[in-house]
Amino acid sequence: MRTLPRKGRPVLHPSRSLPAPSHFPASVPTPRAMGSLQVPAVPDSPPVPQVRPNGVPFARQLAAHGDRVALITPDGELSYRELAERVAATAERLGPVRRLVLLAGANRPDALVTYLAALSADHPVLLVPGDSESTIRSLTKAYTPDVVARPGADGTWTLNERHRESAHTFHPDLALLLSTSGSTGSPKLVRLSHDNLQTNAESIATYLGIDDTDRAATTLPMHYCYGLSVIHSHLLRGAGIVLTERSVSDAGFWEEFRAARGTSLAGVPYTFDLLDRVGFERMELPNLRRVTQAGGRLAPERVARYAQLGHRSGWQLFVMYGQTEATARMAYLPPHLAAERPEAVGVPIPGGSFRLQPVDGHGPDAGELVYSGPNVMLGYAESPADLALGRTVRELHTGDIGRRAPDGLYEIVGRRSRFVKILGLRIDPQRVETLLEEHGITAYCAGDGEALAVAALGGSGEEARIRRLIAEECGLPARAVRVRVHAELPRRASGKPDYEAVRRVTRPAAETASDRGEDDLRRLYAEILDRADVTDGSSFVSLGGDSLCYVEMSLRLEEALGRLPADWHIRTISELRTMAAPSVEGPAKPRRTQPAPGLRRALRSWATRESWRTRRTLETSIALRAVGIVLIVGSHIQVFTIKGAAHILIGIAGYNFARFQLTDARRRERVRHLWRSIARIAIPSMVWITGAVVLTDFYDPANAVLLNSLLDPGTDRFDWAYWFVEALVYYLVVLAVLMTVPLLDRLERRYAFGVPLALTAVGLVGRYDLLDLVSIRPQLSPTVVFWLFALGWAAARAGTLRQRALLTAVLLLTVPGLFQDQPLRTTIVIAGLGLLIWVPTLPSLAPLSAIAGVLASSSLYIYLTHYQVYPYLQEDFPLTALFASLVLGIGYAAVVTRAARAIRWL
Repeated sequence: MRTLPRKGRPVLHPSRSLPAPSHFPASVPTPRAMGSLQVPAVPDSPPVPQVRPNGVPFARQLAAHGDRVALITPDGELSYRELAERVAATAERLGPVRRLVLLAGANRPDALVTYLAALSADHPVLLVPGDSESTIRSLTKAYTPDVVARPGADGTWTLNERHRESAHTFHPDLALLLSTSGSTGSPKLVRLSHDNLQTNAESIATYLGIDDTDRAATTLPMHYCYGLSVIHSHLLRGAGIVLTERSVSDAGFWEEFRAARGTSLAGVPYTFDLLDRVGFERMELPNLRRVTQAGGRLAPERVARYAQLGHRSGWQLFVMYGQTEATARMAYLPPHLAAERPEAVGVPIPGGSFRLQPVDGHGPDAGELVYSGPNVMLGYAESPADLALGRTVRELHTGDIGRRAPDGLYEIVGRRSRFVKILGLRIDPQRVETLLEEHGITAYCAGDGEALAVAALGGSGEEARIRRLIAEECGLPARAVRVRVHAELPRRASGKPDYEAVRRVTRPAAETASDRGEDDLRRLYAEILDRADVTDGSSFVSLGGDSLCYVEMSLRLEEALGRLPADWHIRTISELRTMAAPSVEGPAKPRRTQPAPGLRRALRSWATRESWRTRRTLETSIALRAVGIVLIVGSHIQVFTIKGAAHILIGIAGYNFARFQLTDARRRERVRHLWRSIARIAIPSMVWITGAVVLTDFYDPANAVLLNSLLDPGTDRFDWAYWFVEALVYYLVVLAVLMTVPLLDRLERRYAFGVPLALTAVGLVGRYDLLDLVSIRPQLSPTVVFWLFALGWAAARAGTLRQRALLTAVLLLTVPGLFQDQPLRTTIVIAGLGLLIWVPTLPSLAPLSAIAGVLASSSLYIYLTHYQVYPYLQEDFPLTALFASLVLGIGYAAVVTRAARAIRWL
């Protein structure tokens, strides 16, 4: 990192008097001296710029700040001139035609450059959390952005240009779309204009006194309006931004902050909790000038304490009030009043104003705060059609109950929308939170119409005291107050309270039917995937699900919900819940499912008459796995002779590899997931085969370590017994190694269908043994059948009729000749893989689906174990041999599953 230039501005020390901000008079009268309705002195409102719909001015005028430092990152510094050049280059790539840019926000240079490029070139930006795959996926589906800008799996920044010209119609003023507070992933967005962004940045920079010698750290996420406003206001004034993704609880953050001579810190209430933990009051930060707080109410005693700390240490505390719908800020508390008026939110920002709208149940001095100003949003968007709308909102009804105190400062005394009626009593949860604060209890409160839910910090045994205190003060019976104490209170990513989580974590055991259903889905995922961190935002893939547990998961979910979409494995639990099949009475609620062992569950389903009337669908891959393993075992026993199923299963392995291993996760997570799946296949296989090597004379040690195909390719049938497992492990190991190469990982993501198609072509070299590598059992050699694995992979990625037709042509041209003089085997392989390419699901009945699910999920283990069963029963009892082989494999699958879970928790 280059050495930072020394600033000319003097550093304040505790021994020196604290000057008033440059925009305040040198002597500001106290509230008592101002009279009953005097408002503390504020600067004149900045003129409202007449922004033309050709971009946001501060984003277009970066170069005007010349060689001043714009960004300070762990990798070095970037001047405004250099930043402007990068922004211009990215803007040129985005093009002159307005397009909707979905940007995965992150506190990193490439994200900020893309954001500024879009603003400067007049491309509307949909800013989303960069760490939430479910949000990115849901908003991409809802708004079909033309460009998606986000980090790739290897961390490099990517611009995925999905449409050359937008299909959307944009209003000329539209600049930015942000999620409303608490609605991350919801299609309801706040529409902000060029004028909103520019004027709010001007106001904030004015009342904070930001100048070009300031340097602010990005302590908050970029996608959060408060964090974004820090960036806007500092770029507008040519100040520096310490761009970091570290938390204030990280010692590395403070090293970066001191090295950059940081002058400004921003935080929500939770940030101040972290500052208390890291000993902020004892830190030496000689360049710090201001600390700002917003994003929720900070307890008045903490406001006063931090204001006094700032006075001693030479920095100022600005307490602020805002909402996303007001771009960022609506009010601030002048720092010289913070110590004596810590309960107030202060005065409107320059250019803004409040009025109080009467609300029933409140006195004449209080009402709903209604804000007016040039930073009020255009309105909401709930669908792409709304992007063409102009201004639909003139003033902002905040939902907060406020009053104007005699000294002219505004105070928030409640929340209109949070009022709940419990047993006929009107309860304000915010007032309850304030009541508990007065008794030294930090808590979040929420109501659901039946009871008051309270999540509080404390130890065991505190619930009764808190419940009694609330009941006495609010006049509620104790049974109507649900209290849970926690070491950490539930918060959203922005640090704000998560009131929905408060309701959920305090919910009693006796829940409503709907609640039980919602909890059952999370419990089902936790049970099958052996995970304790399941939330409504989790998906099967995000929780590390793979083909070994996919079958049971899909069948259990279909039973619970009624139907499943083809891409259910990448959908979140909340998305699946909303897609439940409708019933006559209305939308279906998830049905309660009872955990039961797979075989017992299947047999119970088979024996139930009602289940034979229950229509189901069965995924083709599951049906093929179930039928395939029966055909393999039956053919080995010679109950019948129908060969080719193992080669179909190779194709299905490639199909499942694409679906479960090649997720949207980062490259390292992909590779880690892949190695875990390899272990789940290889370890149980080697354990079982080792036992067979020790106890019988049929196998060599090379079989036990899955290296027979490489080290000892004999001609005996038992030498090649486990060729399928060996081939599968070889493919996955090689692909795991290749996926560690960033270039190859990027290629796969960019050419999702082209890469497996190319690998199919490469595999055909082995299929036709063009290099003369295979001398014996060619149909079983891993090099010969790899093209089938790649073909299955391509089938999972085929999204168009042309692509499926191309794969079918490859199948018809290349399978014939693989099995000499075995036309039935050739036909079976073509038919099975053709089904996989063209038919995603098959009609079924509940008992058939249940049995197929057990066989498919146990297919690997049946394949492993049947060689140690059927030779002893084959001649005299062939059907018994078939049944016993299936049952033993299912039993081994259950043992492996239990062992894997036990080892995990050791």
